[in-house]
Amino acid sequence: MSIKINEFEIENVKRVKAVAYEPSQSGLTIIGGKNGQGKTSVLDSIAWALGGNRFAPSQPQRDGSTIPPHLCIKLSNGIIVERRGKNSDLKVIDPSGNKGGQALLDSFIDQLALNLPRFMNADNKEKADTLLKIIGVGDELYKLEDEEQRLYNERRYIGQIADRKKKYAAEMAEYPDVPDEPVSAAELIRQQQEILARNGKNERIRRQRAQIESEYINAREALQRAQLAFEEAERRYNTSVKSAEELIDESTEELERNIRNIEALNVKIRANLDKSKAEDEAKQYSNQYNELTIKIEQVRDKRMALLDNANLPLEGLSVEDKELTYKGYKWDNMSGSEQLKVATAIVRKLNPNCGFVLMDKLEQMDLDTLNEFNDWLKAEGLQVIATRVSTGDECSLIITDGYAATSDNPVTAEPDAAPKTWEKGKF
Repeated sequence: MSIKINEFEIENVKRVKAVAYEPSQSGLTIIGGKNGQGKTSVLDSIAWALGGNRFAPSQPQRDGSTIPPHLCIKLSNGIIVERRGKNSDLKVIDPSGNKGGQALLDSFIDQLALNLPRFMNADNKEKADTLLKIIGVGDELYKLEDEEQRLYNERRYIGQIADRKKKYAAEMAEYPDVPDEPVSAAELIRQQQEILARNGKNERIRRQRAQIESEYINAREALQRAQLAFEEAERRYNTSVKSAEELIDESTEELERNIRNIEALNVKIRANLDKSKAEDEAKQYSNQYNELTIKIEQVRDKRMALLDNANLPLEGLSVEDKELTYKGYKWDNMSGSEQLKVATAIVRKLNPNCGFVLMDKLEQMDLDTLNEFNDWLKAEGLQVIATRVSTGDECSLIITDGYAATSDNPVTAEPDAAPKTWEKGKF
């Protein structure tokens, strides 16, 4: 069972003249009153009694009082804590009557429960570290976050290069209908020489045809003398005529033009090759970017799984970029009531044996939010003693000029009853 405050008695501390009360064991006990009446002095007194001299006010004795401060706190585990006398010496007595000291109180009372602003005013990383310390995943989570950040930075760098490569490739000139590789002048000359050689052969065949034709004429004139020779010559003639007619001379005009324009052609070809290379590089960097995106998502999944499996003190709490978040919002974007709820949950989790939290300036919560907060505290079995600038029915106890309200006030008419609120039976 976590330890709660059963009763507190305070005399002559700061603005308090005399206040005694039995707070509710779970939920809210609201100390109300106007400004300057002693509400915060009650919380400071409780903190001093339980937390030791580190919480002692610089001027603890009430102005105008000749009687030294007196503090008495009765805890639910039977321990009685008292400060009395000129030096406000501490006396701690356990249920067996044995005396103890501050070390006994420190063993089950969390310092942040007495000084909630210390947590709320810490920087974002300190808040996150406190939560991760509770659930025991801080080192592993930060390693994953660092890895995610490294991959993110690398991906951003790769993405910037990919964008530049893509833009550079898009701006480069491109020429259609040209060869894929640069053209060699020697190769064009070689092709030209081959064509000229074939054309020379054709010319020889043409000359041969003329010779055969001459022989044919001679043979025809000597037909009577050499019929057989004529027939042979005729056969050869017909064959040669057919072969010559099938021959087609090749033009070297395009090759000659290419030789003349070879450098301009190669400029275009090289431009196409450079563009293709640039596009390939852009594609490679884009692929690297996509691969890094997958790795980042994998690291994020591991980080989320780590937090999902942790025993968090409040549903919706998490850590993002080494900062505490609640329902997706960082601390400075949370409402004041959400900050108080988060802080209370974390402080409770830090030391489950400490079942109470002191809370100042609860006026930032409206009545509906107070109701919701109170319901949550009751479900958690947590006791909160808080102050609020108000004299309304939501107050369990009203301080006026350093005194608790008289018994004529219905709020405190029944000392043993649960504190009265603005909704009957609410808390």
